[in-house]
Amino acid sequence: MEVREATADDGPTIRSLALRSMEASYSLSPSTIEGAIRQWYGVDKFAEKLEDDEVQLLIAEEDGEPVAFSESVLVDSRGDIHWLHVAAMYRGQGIGHALYEETRQRLEDAGAETIRGLVLADNTEGNRFWEKRGLTKVGEGSVEIDGTAFIENIYVDHEGSEIQPIVVDDRELYVDRSDSDRGSKGAFYTVYTEEDRENKYGYYCGSCESLVTSMDSMGRLECDSCGNQLKPTRWDAAYM
Repeated sequence: MEVREATADDGPTIRSLALRSMEASYSLSPSTIEGAIRQWYGVDKFAEKLEDDEVQLLIAEEDGEPVAFSESVLVDSRGDIHWLHVAAMYRGQGIGHALYEETRQRLEDAGAETIRGLVLADNTEGNRFWEKRGLTKVGEGSVEIDGTAFIENIYVDHEGSEIQPIVVDDRELYVDRSDSDRGSKGAFYTVYTEEDRENKYGYYCGSCESLVTSMDSMGRLECDSCGNQLKPTRWDAAYM
């Protein structure tokens, strides 16, 4: 198996692999799957991903035939693997595992100290995949697919965290530096009311070090102090 970076010519290949993989893995309607692929890998969105230095799109090939791809992003010192799709007819051959290892290695080479995997909760096979890789489920988030929010399980390669206490209005809160999402100007770190990370409070803006506690109905998060924005493709709104 050969792994290479996606190019501008690979848009149709990515969309085809995602379609075949999602049809085999999810009980979603055909229109929902097609809408998701347009949302994530439409012509303009695909070009945007390729231009983003922190986004990594890798294609796995067998004898020159594309059979799988992964999409990941580096968020500070954490590597998030958003998607790892293997065409149904090529599953069970170790391709997913090999692509994961290659994706992980490239993220670590780029500076990732922790790896996080994300998968929809109703994808039983996908959840087992992360468990077999030794990752641990640490929480749930949400992903928007064609205008509908679906539960997404979050796995990490270890449960260690970098909890940092902060004081806001004479109240002590805790910022988890290992749990972050990439904003337009800097990371947003999850804030908890207790050090044990039981109760979420909001987000801490890594750009200007301000606290953000509200999110609009479309899942957009914006820091009032510096304008740092979190895109609504994925978000953790459990505390809202």
